[in-house]
Amino acid sequence: MDSFRLAYVRGVTPAKWVRIWEERMRRIPIELARIDEPEQVSTLRDGRADMAFVRLPIDRDGLHAIPLYEEGPVVVVPKDHAIAAADGVTLAEVAELGAPVHPFDPAVEDTLALVAAGVGSVVLPQSVARLHSRRDLVARDVTDAEPTRIALAWLSDPRPPRSDEQQHRIDTFIGIVRGRTANSSRR
Repeated sequence: MDSFRLAYVRGVTPAKWVRIWEERMRRIPIELARIDEPEQVSTLRDGRADMAFVRLPIDRDGLHAIPLYEEGPVVVVPKDHAIAAADGVTLAEVAELGAPVHPFDPAVEDTLALVAAGVGSVVLPQSVARLHSRRDLVARDVTDAEPTRIALAWLSDPRPPRSDEQQHRIDTFIGIVRGRTANSSRR
């Protein structure tokens, strides 16, 4: 039988929702694929995934998206850096570091290696920093930066149209993410 394909961006942990899916939808396996931000919309549009946990903002043309939660940004610096002693910093303080602030991109491991070598800093969503934590780096909250928003997205009008079974799978997963019980009368 066909599987349900779920993609998720780096930092999102879909384990809780996958476990509930596996309990409720035993006959339909779920396939997971971690994706990088630049491909989060194309993964849906080209049919590689039925749904995806995405990091907003995205081009919502032809997509439905349910915002789920926000996560705060952190700055990552070497463990012996002056900022390591602070509980939190501002964006102005990050800019005053004097070294380049590296952009958050799919090559986060490479960027963190540069930061560990003392070449700048990087501002990341907290979950990504936690995922890639290293003993030689510390992460501190950036108190005045915009949070990252995570959403569940899917195509609003796929071509060819979805079958009733495919739509049922999407509705079921939406219910799982929204916390509906197995006995809920909503679809």
